[in-house]
Order: sequence, then C-alpha cells, then structure tokens
Amino acid sequence: MDTGSHLPLFLRTRIDFRMEFYDLIVGMEQAEISPRPAVGAIVVVSGLAVSFLLWLLYVHHASADFAQRWMFLPALNALLNGLCAIALCVGLYFIKHRNKEAHRKSMLLAFAFSSLFLVSYIVNHALHGDTIFPGHGPVRTLYLSILASHVILSIVALPMVLTTFFFSLTGRFAMHRRIARVTFPIWLYVSITGVVVFVFLKAYAY
Repeated sequence: MDTGSHLPLFLRTRIDFRMEFYDLIVGMEQAEISPRPAVGAIVVVSGLAVSFLLWLLYVHHASADFAQRWMFLPALNALLNGLCAIALCVGLYFIKHRNKEAHRKSMLLAFAFSSLFLVSYIVNHALHGDTIFPGHGPVRTLYLSILASHVILSIVALPMVLTTFFFSLTGRFAMHRRIARVTFPIWLYVSITGVVVFVFLKAYAY
C-alpha cells in the first residue's frame, strides 16, 4: 500500500525536497572536484605578479624626487623576511609535534609576513629603483649567486605557496602535505636569503 499517496501535497513536496537536498549534499561530499581550475588561476595570477615585479625591477625608473624618502624600507623588508623564516620554522616544529592548530596559525602568520614584505618591496622599488651591488671580486660573485638563486626561487615559490594554502584551506590534506614538502624549503630559503642580500647591500651599498 502506497501511504505516500495519502499525504497532503505540500507535505509530499517538502519530503521530496529534503530527499533531493540530502542527495545533493551527499553527492557533493562524495564527488572529487578537480583542483585544476583553481591551480591554473593561481599560476596565471602568479605569472602576472612576477611580470609586474620584473617590469618594476628592470623597466621602471624611479623618480629622483623620492630617492631619499622612506629609506627604512630595505631594513623593513629584511625584518619581514626574517620574521617569516622564524614563523616557518615554528610552524614546522608544531606540525612535527602534531599540533595542527598551532601549525596553521604559524603558517598563516608566515604568509602575512610574506604578504607585507611584498607590499613593502614594491613600494621600495617604486620609490628607489634597483640597488646595484658595488663590490668586486669573489664577494661580488658570491652576492650575485645568492641573489640569482633568491630571485629564481622566489618566482617558483609564489604559485607553490598559494597552491599549498589552497589545498589546506579546501581540506585536500594529502595533496597539501605532498606539495608542502617542496614548498617549505623553497619558501624558507627565499626568506633567509632575502635577509642575506640585505646584509650584503648594507655592508657595501647602503
């Protein structure tokens, strides 16, 4: 006997809606939505950001009117890089001890320091342009080697950091752990060498 046929129409409609909604939720939970569009968008945005930075470094000419303004920015950049490196190491410590909440907060703090650094870096180069290292001989070779590795890996780090955070924030923890093993050392190296580059310039150029 079909008891559903004796239910009021509005009640049957309400039950059908709830069943369809439940099926939709279950289907969404079970479906493996491809991360490729988001990762592709991250790569595109990162490429545009890198292109802008390269233009700022090698094409843009800073006005002489701003040459002596905000001279604290290089030191601020180094400070933010150093704080980012510390936050990364603290985050690694926490995840090694399975403190996921503290790890998450540490990595978000590292991301905040890196974001502030990027803003400060852009402002500094927009006002002052690129700084030429005046040293010669082996020290110049060492400086340029560190700078080249810093620049190249910072270009690589940007989309990797964003992708690592995307996997974490969307609950794809297996993929997050896999890419984080590569992202972490690159991000840490870029942060530390940012401080090293400032030390070289402080000793020879500033």
